[in-house]
Amino acid sequence: MRQIPFREALREAMSEEMRRDDRVFLMGEEVAEYNGAYKVSQGMLAEFGPRRVIDTPISELGFTAVAVGAAQKGLRPIVEFMTWNFAVLPLDQILNTASKMLAMSGGQVSCPIVFRGPNGSAGQLGAQHSTSFDAMLANIPGLKVVAPSNGYDGKGLLKQAIRFEEDPVCFLESELSYGDKSEVPEEEYYIELGKADVKKQGRDVTIVSWSKMMKVALGAAQELEKEGVSAEVIDLRTIRPLDWMTVLESVKKTNRLVIVEEEWPFASVSSELAYRIQKEGFDYLDAPVRRITGADAPLHYAGNLVAAALPSVGRTVQLVKEVMYLKK
Repeated sequence: MRQIPFREALREAMSEEMRRDDRVFLMGEEVAEYNGAYKVSQGMLAEFGPRRVIDTPISELGFTAVAVGAAQKGLRPIVEFMTWNFAVLPLDQILNTASKMLAMSGGQVSCPIVFRGPNGSAGQLGAQHSTSFDAMLANIPGLKVVAPSNGYDGKGLLKQAIRFEEDPVCFLESELSYGDKSEVPEEEYYIELGKADVKKQGRDVTIVSWSKMMKVALGAAQELEKEGVSAEVIDLRTIRPLDWMTVLESVKKTNRLVIVEEEWPFASVSSELAYRIQKEGFDYLDAPVRRITGADAPLHYAGNLVAAALPSVGRTVQLVKEVMYLKK
């Protein structure tokens, strides 16, 4: 094991798969000459050359269409969006072509492609650069949606997506996590999509999250431990397919569930997860399923408004106390 940043773990995943399979290539804005907007692709142009690490114009619809066509002809592209906010522009290619082609061709034409880039808020970037697309993308049949919280998971899931998945995969990263270090093995490994991971064992309440909100979930669990509350923390890792069964097994033990997510509350991932748990695990619940989400509004630029809009450790701790009927 060695401690490496999240961005380096993602770079290793792409480079290892590109060395193994010459059908794999990376394209996007500034991925080559500039070494990536967030330095995820640093050094890859020097190793693989301009035919496999391709700088594109600022034309998301155009280069995404090229990549989707390449995938349908047997290549395995990786498309980097500078932010998932910009992927609204090529949504026609993602929604109407990549996700639907296997069904529309009667199973004859697959689309093995990975769309990746930072998702959600990254601080004071304003409303148009701060949307979280987890639920919107997961609502599209034919897409798989991955949202890792650390380098170990990120590398294993990205390698799995590039090498084994024949369906398009939307890989949601966090700009605020690129510099975070985690232990990543030297040896090769893959992580199957659709498998949640219990990051901390507990007995009193289950806290579920994913991506950078895992920092809030784990931070809340640490604070609760000081007050004698044992929280089990689960990282979904993959939004679609959704491993709600792992959550259900935890709820059978703890009898309480709190979900922490960054995106807007209406028709969100927590909405789907809460429905599944109350439907299949109603008899195990000693309190209503509760959630903490981002504010139901565009995210403003001002730092104090960003802090007020997004989940925090303090608010999560208070919500856990409410489901445990503890005094405030």
